[in-house]
Amino acid sequence: MTEEIEKVKVLIIGSGPAGYTAAIYTARADLKPVLYQGLQPGGQLTITTEVDNFPGYPEGVSGVQMMEDLKKQAERFGTDIRWGIISSVDFSSRPFKIVADETKTILAETVIIATGATAKWLGLKSEHKYRGYGVSACAVCDGFFFKGKDVAIVGGGDTAAEESTYLAKLCRKVYLIHRRSELRASKAMQTKVFCTNNIEKLFGYIPVEITGEKNVEGLVIKNVETGELVNLAVDGLFVAIGHSPNSGIFKGQIEMDEVGYIKTIPGTSRTNVKGVFAAGDVRDSFYRQAVTAAGTGCMAAIEVERFLSSEHEQ
Repeated sequence: MTEEIEKVKVLIIGSGPAGYTAAIYTARADLKPVLYQGLQPGGQLTITTEVDNFPGYPEGVSGVQMMEDLKKQAERFGTDIRWGIISSVDFSSRPFKIVADETKTILAETVIIATGATAKWLGLKSEHKYRGYGVSACAVCDGFFFKGKDVAIVGGGDTAAEESTYLAKLCRKVYLIHRRSELRASKAMQTKVFCTNNIEKLFGYIPVEITGEKNVEGLVIKNVETGELVNLAVDGLFVAIGHSPNSGIFKGQIEMDEVGYIKTIPGTSRTNVKGVFAAGDVRDSFYRQAVTAAGTGCMAAIEVERFLSSEHEQ
């Protein structure tokens, strides 16, 4: 029996703000995009209870609803949105050979990678329970909800230092918790932390339990040397120990940095492989916002359209 091979002009891998925006633009350009949603349809925003900083939602919106709105808009213009995951890719020649769900072969003229990144979590049993109810991995996204309250943030790198100073502008008090005796952050970021009066540094401690009824009400931390337990009364816990780009299947196929973020040509969404583009958090370790992800999804779509048009004209 001959294997059925599907040919597509544009294959979009990932279904967060970047993937859906790319789908809207390429579908409107009549490129008939096919989008695979991946293991977490809608991406990280589907575990966010409320999004207050995305333009066009003056009353705020749940992450799930916003992703559903983007999905419907992409479908309205004809995007073929599919359940399933991409199992493997071969970018060695065009058209690119893509395998979906380990069984279906797709030959794609262009590919937009929008697989996102996943926040690293502490691994506490209580952590999952309170996600979206006081536990967050993004201070810029959720800090506003804790205005005038006491919060804790865990981490010791530049992200933790930067987010703690950001939260200090909004919150009454910020507990910065780090397991080591000193921060790993750059000297400049450390200086900002130490010069901010309402940040209390709790070095040599680790979180062991989050407490509260429906929402976060407290955090139990343990001294790594003595084992002493300390109870902190906080309304929120921010985890700032890093993100992992979802780029594993592209390893060896495309240029990445040492962490795994896909490299793009500055000012564009183009990768080092002609015909492959990257958008959203899989290429962005700095901003990591829904609106910037959507913006790069738009960039990728426009660049795909121009790339295919230029080939057609030749």
